Amino acid sequence: MSDKTPDQPPSIGPVVSSAHLASGAMPAVSEVEFAVTMMVNAYHRWMVRCMSASGTEGMSPLDVLVLHTINHRDRPKTLSDICLVLNIEDTHTVTYAMKKLEKAGLIKSGRRGKEKTAEITESGETACLEYRRLREALLIKPMKALGLDENELSRLAATLRLVSGNYDQAARAAAAM
Repeated sequence: MSDKTPDQPPSIGPVVSSAHLASGAMPAVSEVEFAVTMMVNAYHRWMVRCMSASGTEGMSPLDVLVLHTINHRDRPKTLSDICLVLNIEDTHTVTYAMKKLEKAGLIKSGRRGKEKTAEITESGETACLEYRRLREALLIKPMKALGLDENELSRLAATLRLVSGNYDQAARAAAAM
């Protein structure tokens, strides 16, 4: 039986990729999961294409994230610093990205006591600045034209960071089962 009335279109429910998961106690979480999935895939595609357009080809999304993280605040970073900031558990993936970036001349290795560090090179800084220039022109300018409330975007980002903690806790619980 349809819930359609002559004056009202049928309800289509939440926009999700897995209706069987959305049929539980909190369908809005499935909506967020689907939105995050779409966002992550679009963001990864954007990072790779923007970096390529800026003259640095052949980088994966993780390579781009690691490069920008190493460039952040112009201070050397350790592998554990990078993994902590990016919430990455599989350190070998970051190690591989760092080796690739070093081979490309975008970062260089150093030492902080017994710990190995990575810092940006002049070429890496140039790549990050060109990425930023293209980002401003191709992404930020059109987004500003949408008239989005920047305070609301910041609140959304804070909420997503908080919710990520629930996923981490649930992952620990699932691993303990």
